[in-house]
Amino acid sequence: MSIEKDQNETVTGRIRKMFSLSEDSASYKEIRTRLLDGGQVTGTNMCVLVCAMVIASVGLNMSSTAVIIGAMLISPIMGSILASAYATVSGDYPLLRKHALGFGVQIVISVSAAMIYFFLSPVKEPTVELLARTSPTFFDVLIAFFGGLAGIIGQTRDDKVNTVVPGVAIATALMPPLCTCGYSIANGRWDMLLGAGYLFILNAYFIFLSAGIILSVLKIPKNKDITQKQWKILRWRMVRNTIIIALPSIFAVYAMIQ
Repeated sequence: MSIEKDQNETVTGRIRKMFSLSEDSASYKEIRTRLLDGGQVTGTNMCVLVCAMVIASVGLNMSSTAVIIGAMLISPIMGSILASAYATVSGDYPLLRKHALGFGVQIVISVSAAMIYFFLSPVKEPTVELLARTSPTFFDVLIAFFGGLAGIIGQTRDDKVNTVVPGVAIATALMPPLCTCGYSIANGRWDMLLGAGYLFILNAYFIFLSAGIILSVLKIPKNKDITQKQWKILRWRMVRNTIIIALPSIFAVYAMIQ
């Protein structure tokens, strides 16, 4: 019995080691530097963001999947979400306000760039690619959540050559919904604006949520100690927000199945 118990514990230990996030994770200092640098709203990042928005808008306007994928690969917008998640988990609220504000600025500039393009574009009819971004369902929640998990794990591992984030950028698709919002405003398609805006919120929130979970598992150092009461309040708010944001997508899946 003792030998069998030892063997079971060995197998369990090996499985835990296989899925351990701390086995090859980078140092806390390196994680902080990577995430906060990626969330910087600088001249370079903003120029790249506008270029990515125009490229994505052209791809959506022409129904070119390859062009849309290219735009998602060069877009820096996901960096602000990961930086905000780091600030939340570390309890650094001034830092959170900074990156949340930067994220808001990125959204405004992105939608404005897309709106200007679609206002000037001679192609006014919505393409299949544009319409595809207006009907989010719970499947989009799963893609954003697990894509966010893969993205933050890739960003926090010791290997500096990160091959995960480009795939996550394609899967979670933050740029196309913003472009669709720009198209909707430019052409007065308010019905499309609602669906595209909701899809962007879904993707951004569940990337943020999954990043927060992984950073909590890695025990990121906190800027200040959080009391048990504060932690319970924060946890309840996260659960509440998750339910509120995900609920419409669940109804959408039900309606689709029916």
